[in-house]
Amino acid sequence: MDNLCHTLVGLALAQAGLKRKTPLATAALVVGANLPDVDVLAYAWSPVTALGFRRGWTHGVLALAVWPFVLAGLLLAWDRWVRRRGRSGLRPAAGGPLLLVSAIGLLTHPLLDWLNVYGMRWLMPFSGRWSYGDTLFIVEPAIWIVLGAGVVAARWMAAGAQAHRRTDAQNDRPARVALALVAAYIVVMGGISVTARSAVRRDVRSRGLEPGRVMVAPVPLRPLVREVVYALPRAYQAGVTRLFGRAEWDPDAISTFTDLPASHAVAATATARTYLSWARYPVFAPGPYDGCPAGHVCLRDVRFWRLPWAEVAIPVGAPVSLAPSTPNREQP
Repeated sequence: MDNLCHTLVGLALAQAGLKRKTPLATAALVVGANLPDVDVLAYAWSPVTALGFRRGWTHGVLALAVWPFVLAGLLLAWDRWVRRRGRSGLRPAAGGPLLLVSAIGLLTHPLLDWLNVYGMRWLMPFSGRWSYGDTLFIVEPAIWIVLGAGVVAARWMAAGAQAHRRTDAQNDRPARVALALVAAYIVVMGGISVTARSAVRRDVRSRGLEPGRVMVAPVPLRPLVREVVYALPRAYQAGVTRLFGRAEWDPDAISTFTDLPASHAVAATATARTYLSWARYPVFAPGPYDGCPAGHVCLRDVRFWRLPWAEVAIPVGAPVSLAPSTPNREQP
């Protein structure tokens, strides 16, 4: 998910009552909710390096075990040497509660990231296997609005709590309601995706085909619609499905071009190996066809079709031969 969403989740958890566990609890929740994205620094090397590194080492089980101690330790140091320096009357941060809220904030990050089609590598560094929730679009304005409203309302109620004689539980209620609504939205969206995936498999089998891997991708601002991709032996079929409706398939499938000699040569390069470790539905697009430069093979992923950040052109040093002949678009 985007970092605004992660930040709002951390703020909502704080306003729901966790901020009272210890001083700096809000900082722990907000920083923890964003901290795994420190792997964005991999873009300093190259976009392909970032694709191969992100949502792995800093998001997986080992990181989740280590990050809370790192974050809590840094905040305790800040509390001692900066926040309370020369101000003896301030309540000190408590190590145990700070470690707990740090862990809660950090855990929300990979859980939310897993819910979209980009996916997560939960077992890094022990396994590079990707897992995909296919539940939420990577940017969800509805979640922003609900969480933002809950945070603002909770802060407003807390500001006037003494004058209106409200309890802490009453002040926390807007943030708690917002978190519950978001959780319910995620469950409903997940149910729609599961229903759509089952419907797609039935539809494909009714045409005498056996679908391979199936992806149902949420569509922005259209919660009842899913973009669909399923794998064929040397192609992918894409389409759109709506809840309680039949899938509408593109007239042509997308050839993978995996059997071209140039594709085999490209696949052996270090750049391609890194890219393919990330790709879910990879395509070898031979240049100069379909926008790929001449003398190159472009690696693409059907999830993020033709988006510049999600493809790489690898030179092959000669015109790309299409033998054995495979059309760019083949019928499933």
